[in-house]
Amino acid sequence: MKEPIVMVGLGELLWDFLPSKRALGGAPTNFAYMANVLGDQGIVASRVGKDILGEEACDVIDSLGLTTSYVQHDGEHETGSAGVLLDPSGLPTFTIKESVAWDFLEWTSAWDELSRRADVVCYGSLAQRSPSSANTIDRFLSNTQKGALKIFDINLRQSFYTKGVLQKLFLQADIVKLTDEEMWRVGSMFLSDGRHDEERLAKRLQSEFDLQLVCVTRGDQGSLLVSKSKVVEHPGLTVKVMDTVGAGDAFTACLAHEFVRGRSLTDISESANRFAAWVVTQVGAMPKMESKELRQLLAGPDRPSKQKQV
Repeated sequence: MKEPIVMVGLGELLWDFLPSKRALGGAPTNFAYMANVLGDQGIVASRVGKDILGEEACDVIDSLGLTTSYVQHDGEHETGSAGVLLDPSGLPTFTIKESVAWDFLEWTSAWDELSRRADVVCYGSLAQRSPSSANTIDRFLSNTQKGALKIFDINLRQSFYTKGVLQKLFLQADIVKLTDEEMWRVGSMFLSDGRHDEERLAKRLQSEFDLQLVCVTRGDQGSLLVSKSKVVEHPGLTVKVMDTVGAGDAFTACLAHEFVRGRSLTDISESANRFAAWVVTQVGAMPKMESKELRQLLAGPDRPSKQKQV
């Protein structure tokens, strides 16, 4: 396998305005940063305005060791932003501004080049809310090299999705990752029999869209991974939660990092849960970690994931 693995976060780039601060975010951006932390080449493919927030976003991306070569600049639309409120358990609620720069992603020669060398592309449903970005993302995904891994990290936000859009994105994906709450929302849209439990819903989703893997994250209760032949559950890890923003993106990045290297589902489950659990003990979606600390974290002593054959 060639190194480094090129992992692209494709879609929104925005500032999260929290009660006490603002922080750079957007699921694709968080994913790219976490891929970099894991030793891969994480790349942000998005768009900012030609404004102060856009300049600051690029400065932050650069300071994090990520290239800004694939961040487009828009002279007509402002840099994206979202208001974020945290409930007592630290779970965020987002109010996302519309008609901003990342709603107008454009196909360029630079993006054509990037799409052809990407090993992994992670995308969500949010940037599909505008025709311009939806068309550009579709083109990017269809232009990838044979064997590139496409991860649909659903990230359902507000009312910015429809059944038709989700179906298209499922069909483009190799792996789908969603929360347990999103699993039930998707199940009610696509799988009419509400009597099915979470595992059976995930199995039906995997079968319906011929996915390599369906991943359901359960917060502090761990995760469920379902492939065509295996089911792996992780009970979660007990940690002191500081901030849950970015934990899901960390999980996705670690899942991708392990999956492309042919790790077993049990090992993928353990590593991704450990990485996400560490992120929630930090403040902010993009905490820094030393390589030695990372190796110790991912090589933890106990492996509580449970695997069974389908």
